Amino acid sequence: MAVEEVRSESESFEETTVKRYPVAPGVALNVRSGPGTNYRLIRVLPVGSRVPINCQKPGEWISGPYGTSNLWDNIANGEYVSDAYVNTGSDGYVTIRCS
Repeated sequence: MAVEEVRSESESFEETTVKRYPVAPGVALNVRSGPGTNYRLIRVLPVGSRVPINCQKPGEWISGPYGTSNLWDNIANGEYVSDAYVNTGSDGYVTIRCS
């Protein structure tokens, strides 16, 4: 007997409304456990990745393809990338500050 996954309309809507931002072209981006290069390297995003930004917080200043910034983007629980490598279309905050 086959089991069919059923999603409510709200679940489907939530999944499609998450905005994802592109990582700079040609960049395999380091994901850190906090807002700086002194934090543990968790993983490396492959070239061509797009990331959600749950919240942002200040940290180490980094120079990248999109300027120099001390903003770090939280892309998952305990995972941060430098905003200088993410094309948000802004030099400032695009979402809430992380607590």
